[in-house]
This record gives sequence, structure tokens and C-alpha cells, in this order.
Amino acid sequence: MADSETQGMKTISDAWDYKGRPAERSKTGGWLSAAMILGVELNERLTTLGIAVNLVTYLTGVMHLGNASSANTVTNFLGTSFMLCLLGGFVADTFLGRYLTIGIFATVQAMGVTILTISTVVPSLRPPKCTAEPCSPATSLQLTVLYIALYLTALGTGGLKSSVSGFGSDQFDESDKREKNQMTNFFNWFFFFISLGSLLAVTVLVYIQDNVGRQWGYGICALAIVISLVIFLSGTRKYRFKNLVGSPLTQIATVVVAAWKKRHMELPSDSSLLYDDDDNVDEESKKRKKQKLPHSKQFRFLDKAAIKGNDIEGNRLHIDNKWWLSTLTDVEEVKMVVRMLPIWATTIMFWTVYAQMTTFSVSQATTMDRHIGKSFLIPAGSLTVFFVASILLTVPIYDRIIAPICRKIFKNPQGLTPLQRIGVGLVLSIIAMIAAALTEIKRLKSARINGLTNDPNAVVPLTVFWLTPQFLLVGAGEAFAYVGQLDFFLKECPKGMKTMSTGMFLSTLSLGFFLSSFLVSVVHKVTGNTHPWISDNLNQGKLYDFYWLLAILSMLNFGIYLVTAKWYVYKETRFAEEGIELEEVDESCCH
Repeated sequence: MADSETQGMKTISDAWDYKGRPAERSKTGGWLSAAMILGVELNERLTTLGIAVNLVTYLTGVMHLGNASSANTVTNFLGTSFMLCLLGGFVADTFLGRYLTIGIFATVQAMGVTILTISTVVPSLRPPKCTAEPCSPATSLQLTVLYIALYLTALGTGGLKSSVSGFGSDQFDESDKREKNQMTNFFNWFFFFISLGSLLAVTVLVYIQDNVGRQWGYGICALAIVISLVIFLSGTRKYRFKNLVGSPLTQIATVVVAAWKKRHMELPSDSSLLYDDDDNVDEESKKRKKQKLPHSKQFRFLDKAAIKGNDIEGNRLHIDNKWWLSTLTDVEEVKMVVRMLPIWATTIMFWTVYAQMTTFSVSQATTMDRHIGKSFLIPAGSLTVFFVASILLTVPIYDRIIAPICRKIFKNPQGLTPLQRIGVGLVLSIIAMIAAALTEIKRLKSARINGLTNDPNAVVPLTVFWLTPQFLLVGAGEAFAYVGQLDFFLKECPKGMKTMSTGMFLSTLSLGFFLSSFLVSVVHKVTGNTHPWISDNLNQGKLYDFYWLLAILSMLNFGIYLVTAKWYVYKETRFAEEGIELEEVDESCCH
């Protein structure tokens, strides 16, 4: 008996080593394993942001694309990266597991950046240097190679983002108090490495791209990914692995399909007649440790997925066929996701505003005086350092100053609720677009006064630091909106859907970038070439009108957000009204 207990202390019940044996506590997991995983995240952030923040200058200056098409290429690249997080999470949870997902998608990302590097080295893969207007635009072949490189990189990013934090948390045992504390520190370091990667990307990497050469900047990224992948794979013997639990996307699909199949059936007046046989819950549900949920009257159409039918007692086929019959608990979990959708939809607009910081704000910077002193020239893409700095400053200011004040005012131990934090972020994004519009009006006035409107390469005698307010405001807005969204989706989603809830959050970023591309395309088509808002020569355009449009759309969106936020009832409040104790939320997978 004593030997059995000793063995139990040496191994971890829900983790396995690389050979499929119970993981030994002393030989697997811990900080060494976690550090190897953190290196992958550092280089993912360095690469993705290092490419994105300075890509618009490469597209306009080297590939000779217009401002509108360049901006859309950047936002589509970022949007695809975040959208593919959903695919990466689904693949990891259902088929490959987090370890293989990281290994495979890191390899894909390395391939993408390597092709991008090659495209900057081989002369035939980019148009000739422009000596006179109009410049020769990139050919179809050159753009095809560029897009293959970018979207392979995006695919790699999506797979990595979905699994790195989760696999890192797998290296610590939550049932052990010491390791649980280490897990908390791991997430602090995880955020630090994300911030470090972002800072290196917008300073060192952008400087190398502009002053040493694109091939060196992208080559460093490719080399860094390969090195981190080798280090990651070298730790295989040390890692702890968890069993696959299946994707919650499958549960949502089965409930919707089952409800649709029985759409013509009539719901019973008594909800106890709906199917909720806990003894027959499938293995995936058991692994996710479902909590019994009260039946709600909202979205009653979905209840049809749990209609048993007259022959259910004698028909095991229907019970075992989850595409025909769902448990009431499964249905209620899907309802919880549906309730979050209005909040989800109204946060997309923030990321559309955010997208301008990596596109048109960088284009504006290229036309302004970027000198510090007489010799040092700030790379246009490095203006985003104010954006990163604003995020890092806002977080401690909120924790030390704003939160204590809000606790006294709102009598809330959190300070601001998640929905209030999102609301503050939305307001700051509106102010940012107003500031951006006013700055652009001032920049154009300076260009006209100095007779520079006809020269697309002219540098307006106006310091680039006039752009600082829009970067600071959007950065502060992200600190509120990002944390508020993450907190909201983590706490309000069903307990077994934490990975998917993070995917929902990241999809708002993706759709925000895609919405930016859509708006740019529509505006460019409507305003035409005679009086364009978004001109290839910014000094002849009306970019300020595009910023005013975003400010107005953001105001309308904020009004809708206020209505949906007032309508939404927090899960904790709903459960308290039903007399149900809310289970402790496990946030380990999602920081």
C-alpha cells in the first residue's frame, strides 16, 4: 500500500511522458520544459509583428502597390493569422495534440518566412527599383510568391497561438500547490515574453529592415524560428502530455444540427421531459467535467436538440447518435455561447480601428519628419513603440490607481467589470480616430503651405510625433479592451470550452482586420480616382475623411454595445438566482 502511494506521488495521474507512460514528477515538466515552450512564443511574436508593422512600407516602396491595396494586404495577413487560431485549436484538441501542433505549425511558419526572405534576395521576385513615375508594379508571379510566403506564415502563427500557452500550462500539475503557484508565474512570464517579442519587433527588427536590409530582417526571423523549433523538439523527453479532449466546436455543431433536424417537432411544456441522461454523456463531455446547468427560456429553438421522441426508450441508436440527440446540459452550454455573441459582434469594431495603426498611420509617418537630432532617423514602423509602451503603462496605472477608485465608486472588487473595461476601450478608440483625423488635417495643411502636394515622396516639415496621440490612445484602449474581452470570454463561457472561448476572442481581432480591408475597398471604389480619400499620394488624398468615417461607425457601434451590455446578465448572477454554486473557473489554458 505504501509503495502504491509513493508511486502515486512520483507520477501525475492525468499526464503522460513521450512514450505514453504516466509522467514522473521529478523527470518531466516544470520550468525547464516551460522555458523551451516560451522561446517559441517569443519568436512567433517577434516574427508576426516584425513583418506586419513594417509591411506596408515594403509593399508601397519596393513592390510599388498603392496605399489602399497595401493596407488591405497587411490587414488580410493579420486577420488570417488570428482566424486560423480557431483551426489550430480544433486540430490540437481533436487530432494532433498541442505538442505536434506546435512542431508542425512552427515548421510551416519557418517555411513562410524563409520564402519571404528569398523573395527579398532574388531580384526577379521583386520589381525593378523605381527611377521615374509611374513605377512598375509587381508582376503576378512576384505577388504570388509574396502571398504564399505571407499566408504560410499566417498559417503557422494561427497554429502556434492556439497551443503554446496551453502546452506550457500542461507542464505544471494543478493538484500540487507548489506547481500551481509556478503555473501562475508561468503566465506572468508568458505575457512578458509576448511584450518582449513585440518590443524587439517594433524597434530592433524594424530598424534592421529599414537600414541594413529586408533580407537581413526577415532572415533573422527565419533563423530565430528554426533555432527555437530545434530547442523545442530537444525537450521532447522532458514534456508532459495530456489526452485529447475533443473540440467544443463539435458540440456546438451537433446541438445546432440536432435542433434543425427536429425543427418541426413541438417542445414539451415541461423541461424535465427533455433528454438529460447523465449516465449516457459521451466521453468527451466527461473529460470536460460538465457542470449541471439550469434550464433557461431563451433560445428555445435549441431545446429541440434534446427532444427524446416517442421511441427513444427503446432506440439506443438515437441515444448514441449525438447528431440526433443532445443532452439538455449540452444545449444550455451552447446557449451560453449564443448569449455572448452580441458582445462578441460589437467588439469587432475596436480592432478595425486598431488595424489603422499598422497601415495608414505608418504610411503617414513616412511622409513626416522622423529625425531625432540631425543624424538619427526613426523607422516609420517603429512609431508603434508608442503603442506598445502605452499598453505596458496602462496596465499598472489601472491596477494601482484606476481600479482602487472604481472599487469605491462601483462597489465591485474587480474595479471595473469586464464589460465596463471593454466599454472604456471602445471610447478610447473613438477618441483615437478623432485625434488621427485632426492630425491628418494638420499634416495636409503643412503640405499645401509648403507646396508639396504633387510630390508623393516629399517629407512634410512636421514632426512625426504629432502621430503619438493616436498610437497612445489605441494602445491604452487595447489594454482595456483586450483584458476585458479575455476576462469576459473566459469567465462567461462553459467550463469545458475555454480553448474555444479564446478562439472566439481572437476571431474578433481577425474580423476587425477583415472589416478594415472591406471598408478600405469600398471607400476606394466609391471615392474613385478624381477625389480619392485614400490616394497613392497621401498629400492629394483625404485620409482624414476615412478616419472620420471610422469615428462615426465606432460611435454607432458603441451605442449598440451599450444596449447589448445592459441586456447581458453575467453567468454568476444567473446561477445565483437559480441557487446554483458556480464551479471554480480554470483559466490555465488561456492567459
